[in-house]
Amino acid sequence: MNLLNKLLTPLAIVATPLLLSTPAQAENPAHVQQLLETNACYNCDLSGADLTGAHLIGADLRNADLSNATLVGTNLEGADLTGADLRNADLESAFLTNAVFRYANLNDADLTSVTMYNAIVAGASMRDLTITNAEIGNTAIGVGGQAPDNEATPRYPW
Repeated sequence: MNLLNKLLTPLAIVATPLLLSTPAQAENPAHVQQLLETNACYNCDLSGADLTGAHLIGADLRNADLSNATLVGTNLEGADLTGADLRNADLESAFLTNAVFRYANLNDADLTSVTMYNAIVAGASMRDLTITNAEIGNTAIGVGGQAPDNEATPRYPW
């Protein structure tokens, strides 16, 4: 083994686990940019996106894939998330007042310390939510059971 190989081999051994443990970013950077510039991203792939602290008031996020997204401290007041996939999303300390989650998938989402008043959650899937220190009012989220669904909108495949 020559001197260069002797020097590089330990670096490769150390660097390989670091490369393998780096989380993959599945979000579409063009869709993130579109959302931040236009406040609309219908049917976009925002999975894994870091939108920490973003001001998305009234955003059109219908049918968007926000699975595994980081939305910590994000202002989604009045946003339309109808049919959005928010599985495993981190919404800690997000502002969700007047947001629409109709038929959204919120399974395993973290709603720690959210502020959520007058949100529409009809038909949403909300299994295994984390809800601690949250302010929730006039929104059909309860412990156990399912909110009544009085609308004739088709269900999404969650």
